[in-house]
Amino acid sequence: MSKRWIWEFDNYPNFTYDKEELNSLIQDIVFLQGSLSSIVSFASKETLEEKLKDSYADEVINSSAIEGEFLNRNSVRKSIAKKLGFDRFANTDYVTDGLVNILIDACTNYEKDLDIERIFTWHAAIFPTGRNNKGEIVNIAETRGNYEMIIGGGGVKEIIYYQAPPYDELTDQLIEFFDWFNKTKDSIIKAAIAQLWFLIIHPLDDGNGRIARTICEYVLARVEKSYYSKIYSISKAIYENKKGYYEVLEQTTGFRIKENPLDITTWLKFFLQTLQKSLQESQLGLQYIKEKTNFWDKHRNKELNARQRKVLNKILDLGSKNFEGGLTKKKYVAIAKTSTTTATTDLKQLLDWGCIKQTPGTTGRGTSYFVDIEF
Repeated sequence: MSKRWIWEFDNYPNFTYDKEELNSLIQDIVFLQGSLSSIVSFASKETLEEKLKDSYADEVINSSAIEGEFLNRNSVRKSIAKKLGFDRFANTDYVTDGLVNILIDACTNYEKDLDIERIFTWHAAIFPTGRNNKGEIVNIAETRGNYEMIIGGGGVKEIIYYQAPPYDELTDQLIEFFDWFNKTKDSIIKAAIAQLWFLIIHPLDDGNGRIARTICEYVLARVEKSYYSKIYSISKAIYENKKGYYEVLEQTTGFRIKENPLDITTWLKFFLQTLQKSLQESQLGLQYIKEKTNFWDKHRNKELNARQRKVLNKILDLGSKNFEGGLTKKKYVAIAKTSTTTATTDLKQLLDWGCIKQTPGTTGRGTSYFVDIEF
């Protein structure tokens, strides 16, 4: 049987899925969202700002990385700080600014309806020079031209992973998509379907993946109704399983011998598991920031040298429980790039000040320490 695409079937876009298979995942995600919201409500302004900058940066950087474009993290963080008003005078790059603006627009102006003009505005911000990262010209702020949109893999014989609907169907498909989007109640499932459906239509020359993920963020912001809740990154979790992401998209959008070719349960399950992972990681990240903030509040009057601060920050950034094997003199030498004699002096001082404690049962050359975050 010749290969057929999901949009070719008569009932498209009446997607179906197995609700029972997804229920436990949805319940866990709702619980995690509530838990995260609770943590946010008690977190300090400084902790929230730090986590918000990190999660926005993760989203922008990883969404671009999925498409093979790698951004400078420091540049992205500066753009975020400037846009959110944390540092209005930051020296930023206009290309990075554009990518940051898209995400922040989606996460803060979430009460507006979605339409093609907004999509075009986001598209223009992704490609401010009119070219992609390969130097190819991109038709900016308009639908793709009258040509076959084929997504394929390289090699002697190119493999076609997906072919988008033809040009003459774009207008009707986009009208149907926006009509559904603006009339459908916001939910986690809607976020997943919206991302998939936009990718199926693939209406733009380039940047479809990034726009689809932005639409997903837009729906989640509408569900959570707070840009401060955007302290997790789905794109980071997707990038860490990029192969799985493309495989599940191919399985869902390409022809497969199954009872219902419009069944998208596989995609929804992947999406929910990815969202679940990103929420769990965010919780850990907030805990690390809280530990770090509390630690430095407790020891702010200690005259620590640059070496000691570097080592302590290294441990606190990882989360004290994740610093495998504890802090040893050998690790201190390696991190601080100092001598054994200096490390011995520094460690004794940290012990005397109560910044670290000796791990019970360790002695001699096997002595290890842990950062004291107990209050």
